[in-house]
Amino acid sequence: MPREIPVGNGDLLINFDEFYRVRDIYYPCVGRYNHTGGHVQRFGVWADGELFWIEHPGWKRELRYREGTLVTAVKLTHDALGLELTCEDAVDFHEPVLLRKIKVRDLKGAQRDVRLFFHIDFSIKESPVGDTADFDPETAGLVLYKDDSYFLVNTSVGERTAVDHWSIGTKRVGGAEGTWRDAEDGVLGRNAISQGSVDATIGVNMTVPGKGEQTAMMWLACGDSYERVRELNWVIKSKGFDKLMSRTDAYWRLWARKDRSDRHVLPDTVRELFVRSQLILRTQIDNRGAIIAATDSDISHFAGDHYAYCWPRDGALVAQALILTYQSELSRSFFRYCARVIHKNGYFLHKYTPEGHMGSSWHPWTMQGRTVLPIQQDETALVVWALRQHFEVFKDVEFIKPLYNALVAQPAIWMMSYIDSNGLPRPSWDLWEERRGVHTFTVAATIGALTAAAAFARDFGDTERAEAIDAAAERMREAMLKHLWNPETNCFARMATPIEDVATSPATRAGAGVGQLAAQPQAGGGDTNSTTFPSAWKGESPHVKGYRLDMTRDSANYALFAFGALRAGNPMVTAEMDSLFKRLWVKTPIGGCARYERDYYHMVERENTEAVPGNPWVICTLWHAQHKIALAKTLEELRTAMPMLEWAAEHARDSGVLAEQYHPYTGEMISVSPLTWSHATVVTTVVQYLRRHQQLVDEANMPAGFEEAGVA
Repeated sequence: MPREIPVGNGDLLINFDEFYRVRDIYYPCVGRYNHTGGHVQRFGVWADGELFWIEHPGWKRELRYREGTLVTAVKLTHDALGLELTCEDAVDFHEPVLLRKIKVRDLKGAQRDVRLFFHIDFSIKESPVGDTADFDPETAGLVLYKDDSYFLVNTSVGERTAVDHWSIGTKRVGGAEGTWRDAEDGVLGRNAISQGSVDATIGVNMTVPGKGEQTAMMWLACGDSYERVRELNWVIKSKGFDKLMSRTDAYWRLWARKDRSDRHVLPDTVRELFVRSQLILRTQIDNRGAIIAATDSDISHFAGDHYAYCWPRDGALVAQALILTYQSELSRSFFRYCARVIHKNGYFLHKYTPEGHMGSSWHPWTMQGRTVLPIQQDETALVVWALRQHFEVFKDVEFIKPLYNALVAQPAIWMMSYIDSNGLPRPSWDLWEERRGVHTFTVAATIGALTAAAAFARDFGDTERAEAIDAAAERMREAMLKHLWNPETNCFARMATPIEDVATSPATRAGAGVGQLAAQPQAGGGDTNSTTFPSAWKGESPHVKGYRLDMTRDSANYALFAFGALRAGNPMVTAEMDSLFKRLWVKTPIGGCARYERDYYHMVERENTEAVPGNPWVICTLWHAQHKIALAKTLEELRTAMPMLEWAAEHARDSGVLAEQYHPYTGEMISVSPLTWSHATVVTTVVQYLRRHQQLVDEANMPAGFEEAGVA
């Protein structure tokens, strides 16, 4: 189920689902811990003797944000109940507090006794064992706690600050459904405490005048002690609820205005998605530096794991978007995080927790009795490349200095050592984390990284190292053209497998998706023929100078121009991108571009794969827009990229949230939402569009003879 409206501040993240129910509460790190375990936190409205939970089909819902900020603007209407609710939700920009303001309006023309019910179904630190919930007489709220995790829930109506009535009890033990059942008669039992697998429900009483309105406030304060959440409760009362909401609104409006590009050339829908994407991706970034792939916990039901990890690759590409929008504090924080987690030998492993520990993995340390590195080399390469992008913009020498050895010198040494006799990187796992071999994406990313490392070395006076790195990059570029380009098809291979590897071991696959989550999370599992010999490939795989090539069309080959391995206008790159678009565009009314031919992850179409090679992905669609932007020599050519940005805007939810991928026939969201990478790709593509637009305008306005005079 989509996560429709995330709100957060880098310490506390709250995800609401499409019914406007809280589903995920992450604290004290974005991505860890999820104190709901993904369980529904119910919200209900009682009036005239009837209670309707918010998922009831009688509710009409509009789930959006206020423009340009991370405060929600939710409208709920129930005709039979005769009530309209206008809701605002925000996590305070500074304190770990969720603020909820709910304005209830009568539609029947009579004074109403209305009661709001909030259900709290926590599994603190992701387990219900040992939880406690109690009524706190000092604050007149409820406190739920375990170990060093404390949560205080309280409400306010008018001058009254207190929970009017509450129920504390047992859930999912001995057949108990939970205290939300106690709310259905409109009255809660007020028991003082319970421990173990507990939940709680609080009630707020309101008198709503006919055709008038009444407002209730509710908040959730998070801390590491009983005293801390009591202090936060006092902060809310003393500063004033509306003031906290107002300052948070103002903060995010200011935050989203760092990039001063002239956006008037964008269609309204694309301009709105650009701003919204910046704000949404910020909710998925932990204040300690980890950039989390996604925090939609429903995916754990699919494969027993989630996306709430930091992949260095995803993080580097998100950092690119942050750099382009001048969010330097966040990009610095990410690179410092990377310096903490990188292996001493100069490479990154698969993925990491928000706190910097090694994450779960399906990449083995041994294959066919041989020790292998369980890595995706592009993850190491792209961090180095992105660090150079950061430095080119901000020139912050003092920041780079302590990171130089860990994130430049040592990775460069390792990348130059992890090369085969032809000058290509040795086999590693691919961008999508499904195949082990020598991948065009990895090669292009590594060339970009080596070029970046050489530039750093020259800047720091390390000229001999710079020359050695440059030589390695150039040799790798030549090897890429020699071994990965197939002149018979006029395309680059997706992957090359050294002949000796083919001879000594069968192709293997550790099933994965998004480049993130294993569909079959076991090493060496799955269809043993689908990696080196994909079902989309007919006949024998071509042999090119010691490698067997996999010519499956794969969107990841956009990397050829994206990281500087080749120019966007190189005829080989143009031929490759044309081939990818022709083969991977989804030929249904939904459109969009698939990852690769016969993409099995969340596969919908299994028969007509010529028309539907896979589900459309936001990132793959926008990679084509980026290529068109890079090629554009006129404003007319540049505008050919805009339909792809409009495609992304059309497939966003009303709130602006984008998923990982979409159903090729219905357009429904598939897999996680929001996906941080999707939103970052929107941001990157829009900035590239705006900058190229300005360049073309400037060139058109340049006086005749200006360039010839050598001034340009």
